[in-house]
Amino acid sequence: MEAQFDVIAEGRKDWQQMIGEFYKPFKTLVDDALESERESGERILGTDPITGKQVLVRIGRFGPMAQLGLPDDEDKKFSSLRPTQTLRSITLDEALMLFKLPRKLGEYEGKVVSTSIGRFGPYVVHNSKFVSIKKDTDDDPYTIELTRAIELIEEKKAADAAALLKVFEEDETVRIINGRWGPFIKAGKKNVKIPKDEDYKGIDWTRAQELIVEHDKRPQKKKKAQKGKK
Repeated sequence: MEAQFDVIAEGRKDWQQMIGEFYKPFKTLVDDALESERESGERILGTDPITGKQVLVRIGRFGPMAQLGLPDDEDKKFSSLRPTQTLRSITLDEALMLFKLPRKLGEYEGKVVSTSIGRFGPYVVHNSKFVSIKKDTDDDPYTIELTRAIELIEEKKAADAAALLKVFEEDETVRIINGRWGPFIKAGKKNVKIPKDEDYKGIDWTRAQELIVEHDKRPQKKKKAQKGKK
């Protein structure tokens, strides 16, 4: 830069020309950065007082999200914004709250009770079992107390017990469950249909095995491959 000023002082270069040559590329870089920020919706909210890391919100692959840490940080964290939150209106405190999950509430029957949010919404987890937190209630994974979480756990246990129609002595992991569309056989992770014209009460171990074998022979539906983003 100093060399350029020397050239101007010697009268070998126009001052306005030099300024244009310097600032034009600089302006392009600034414009590109601003455009990138607009596209991502990125907004820096501040700093986490505990970790000292930067907190920002932006548009991610799965929608609006908060980020704790810089892009190059190996231990940066991400969390989706809640349905009522927006990139423009969310505050630093609200964004920091998103990183409180999973949230440990305490113990019940010797097992940890915690809350979190997954692909299908908020839930309570206890003893490796998940209990959905329904959207049409006042229950919130960020504020729910242990006593209320235990109520949800017990309600789920009661519902599961009511839906349990039969457990096979030969293998207790094979059961007949009363589902939304009627009775079916639950064999491990498999859900085996029972023919509509067949009464589940008459299904013994041998018949259950036949239905499971028939289920395994059916061609499995292939999952549609997701198209990559351009």
